[in-house]
Amino acid sequence: MIEMYQKAGQIVKDVRELAVSEVHEGMKVLDLTNRIESEIMKRGGFPAFPCNISINEVTAHYTSPPGDETILKDGDLVKIDLGAHVDGFIADSATTVMIGSGEGPYTGGDKYYTPEKQLAMIETANQALEVAISTIRAGTEVGKIGEAVEEYVKSQGYLPVANLAGHSMDRWILHSRLSIPNIKENNHHKIEEGDVLAIEPFVTDGVGVVGDMKDTFIFRFLRDRPLRLAPARKLLEVIKTKYGNFSFAKRWLMDEPSIMHLNPALRQLVSSRAIYPYHVFREKSGARVAQAEHTVIVEADGCSIMTE
Repeated sequence: MIEMYQKAGQIVKDVRELAVSEVHEGMKVLDLTNRIESEIMKRGGFPAFPCNISINEVTAHYTSPPGDETILKDGDLVKIDLGAHVDGFIADSATTVMIGSGEGPYTGGDKYYTPEKQLAMIETANQALEVAISTIRAGTEVGKIGEAVEEYVKSQGYLPVANLAGHSMDRWILHSRLSIPNIKENNHHKIEEGDVLAIEPFVTDGVGVVGDMKDTFIFRFLRDRPLRLAPARKLLEVIKTKYGNFSFAKRWLMDEPSIMHLNPALRQLVSSRAIYPYHVFREKSGARVAQAEHTVIVEADGCSIMTE
């Protein structure tokens, strides 16, 4: 089992580093997304979820829709969140980069961002991740992990995003039974040796809360349902067969030859609660957000980092 997690982790590490080396001003988000997902498969893995490229105040769950024309601009604060699985064993990691020289200042809500400020936010997210990982060992209370993140982030003059959290993972299940908070919580559950955790602090100078945007580009199978439209029934069968418990992107369905009338079929699957739509998240005040993430396996006296 550990060898499979190590393989998935190595794939994610290598592809994350490749993405950071290649991302640049003027690049299409769709091109970056396709590059990351194809590189995961070239290395013997499969995407554990659609690659998220979330820019500035957009915090999570943005993956390119079909034909996305979004371009990365100088000064953009870009969160790259990717995951791979090997035979169902998952590794999940994220990093944040600033595009170009970021001469600015740039605005986000009522805030202004210089290169120095954005780099400080990135460093705070990275260090908060290290602080969280340093607390992890068998017997650590879940609430203490969030407390460590919150204390560190606030000491640097920022806030963690309170309503986003890390998560435990099991084979074939990206979000398993545990939520790993980024703030102090009265949660006395003790993590155990062998637990697989994705630790992911989000850092902002805004209000520290995200809300749903109207856009949904990522979905996940929930259950079989009686469906009126034949294309919806066919689409649900394709989704269940190809993706199982893993989430998928709308653009992944565009080349399926058997799928007709994709948009109305998707709408019916969502309205019937056969699939779950992941709304894009945005920091509520419009402030920018940085993110860092690693996958770890809990040990008796510490943890092993799979994605470092």
